[in-house]
Amino acid sequence: MSSKLIDIAEQSYLKKQVPEFHVGDTVDVSCRIIEGGRQRMQVFAGVVIARRGRGINESFTVRRIVANEGVERILLVHSPLVADIKVRRRGKIRRAKLYYLRGRVGKSRKLKELRVSARAARSAEGVQAAAAPAKAAQEPVNV
Repeated sequence: MSSKLIDIAEQSYLKKQVPEFHVGDTVDVSCRIIEGGRQRMQVFAGVVIARRGRGINESFTVRRIVANEGVERILLVHSPLVADIKVRRRGKIRRAKLYYLRGRVGKSRKLKELRVSARAARSAEGVQAAAAPAKAAQEPVNV
């Protein structure tokens, strides 16, 4: 019962639109950086190597290489400091966590790209349209 109460309390803090991304995807995460009284956006680009949690506690780990040194950042999906998540490339993987990439260097660090067929892309668009019926109702359909 307390879990249901916690879920209800957390609803107001959850983001309305969370982009769909998976482990293995190469993403650009726009983060708000506050320096003194100023605020700016900084993009952290890398591969999602892990995703965990649910609800307000859902987080993901992004890894990238800077000056031949691996840098990982753990970010909360619903954090107000995470402004935007854009998927640049889908990765073809067979594991839930990609911690083995930490020991890889050079070309062995690359993941194969997941190619989406035209049929799958159309069906994904249909799923998104079904999820947002108000938006679909406003746009005219050409037959």
